[in-house]
Amino acid sequence: MDGTVVKLGEDDSILSFIPSKNFDFRDIKEYYKTVNIYKFSKNFSKKYYVPFLEAYSSALGNNEYYEQVLRVITLLDDPCIRAKRLTGQKWYEIDDVQDLDIASLLFAEDDEKVASLQKRYGGYWRYPKLLDFCYLVNPFYPPQKLVEEMKANFETLLRQYPSGMQVNSLLASKNFDVAQEHILVGNGASELIKALMEHTTGKIGFIRPTFEEYPNRCKEGQDVVFHPAYPDFSYTAQDLIDWFSSHPVQTLVVINPDNPTGNYLPKAEVLRLADWAEQTGIKLLVDESFVDFSDEQDATLLDDDILSAHPSLTVVKSISKSYGVPGARLGILASANEVMIAALKKDVAIWDINSFGEFYMQIASKYQKDYLSALERFRVARAELVKGLKKIPYLRVLPTQANYVMCELKNGVTAQQLTRALLIKYAILIKNLTPKIGDGKEYVRIAVRSDEDNTKLLNAMREIA
Repeated sequence: MDGTVVKLGEDDSILSFIPSKNFDFRDIKEYYKTVNIYKFSKNFSKKYYVPFLEAYSSALGNNEYYEQVLRVITLLDDPCIRAKRLTGQKWYEIDDVQDLDIASLLFAEDDEKVASLQKRYGGYWRYPKLLDFCYLVNPFYPPQKLVEEMKANFETLLRQYPSGMQVNSLLASKNFDVAQEHILVGNGASELIKALMEHTTGKIGFIRPTFEEYPNRCKEGQDVVFHPAYPDFSYTAQDLIDWFSSHPVQTLVVINPDNPTGNYLPKAEVLRLADWAEQTGIKLLVDESFVDFSDEQDATLLDDDILSAHPSLTVVKSISKSYGVPGARLGILASANEVMIAALKKDVAIWDINSFGEFYMQIASKYQKDYLSALERFRVARAELVKGLKKIPYLRVLPTQANYVMCELKNGVTAQQLTRALLIKYAILIKNLTPKIGDGKEYVRIAVRSDEDNTKLLNAMREIA
């Protein structure tokens, strides 16, 4: 919506031309962007446009936009200019390299468009009609009141520096009831994963398929991989103990619930794994970014008693995913290994989170009841989505305790075909997992969104069938 916009009457008359300097974001739903293609009749040009153009030029000079002349003409009693509203046709005004980038995607071939969108990793506000079932957040949180509180402080936060690491560790300590010396805040969990993996030496155990941010930080030959034997990619603590007892590692990475499969180890199982790791001298890294979405109550390991009893345990959590604020870029890492925590704090920048993220942590505890309520709503929505997906004949739905569902495609349907059809026909983006899994079968991952959005997805998938 950059540049000149207009307000239209019901008969397509132009009620007003609004230049960018007079743009009011509160009225954005009433605005139409001008594409700057005009058709002038001879009579209009002779009677209106040329005389007004000459008068305007004489009064203000030649260095003015021609639309200003049209703006003056719209003030006449006779609405001699009308708009032609576009009804879904593709267009984009290109003024700079960013515009060119967006337009190139808009007009790309189907497969190229799918691949390009999935490589962007976000920034989808540039495509407001897109329904993003690819990336993973809480669809029912934050509550509107929290959003309004953030808005009310926007200008102050925009103009002021955030606090340093000490204050932000204190805020995280308050929110997660972990000692300040045991917790570290990062610019999203990804920053903390990078710092942590750079401090990790020796062999590192992974369960595949997995969240690639961890193995991507490994050196060649450093990883030891466990592949679940079951068709739903499930595994137990005992499976991991047996495998890594005979395939020794210095560090074991467990994502719980796992990504992308949604496999979940109950808290008692993870604690059993932590006890085994302590006994065998293995460092256990548990990423519980999705654990709040599980049906189990109080499933987190973010507890000082648990951390103190397991000094080799490190817990990572993405606030972005659990709390639905990915734009704030927040993650935490906790461990009773104070030497490691202190070293990691030295590694990250003094201002590693911005003022908006810090303010979010400052006010978050007031909304804890809203968060718990949002999780209950989420569990109901997930159950309904899974129920609907199971009725689609070309899908095999894997069990999940996360905020996404992994599905195997059957009946000759490929993941590439499905992701292309959903994006091109319905502006719905899902994740093609087939290259990641690599077992010769076809897979997709679908995020859980609001009830309304989930219904749109299910309807689209039924039509594709």
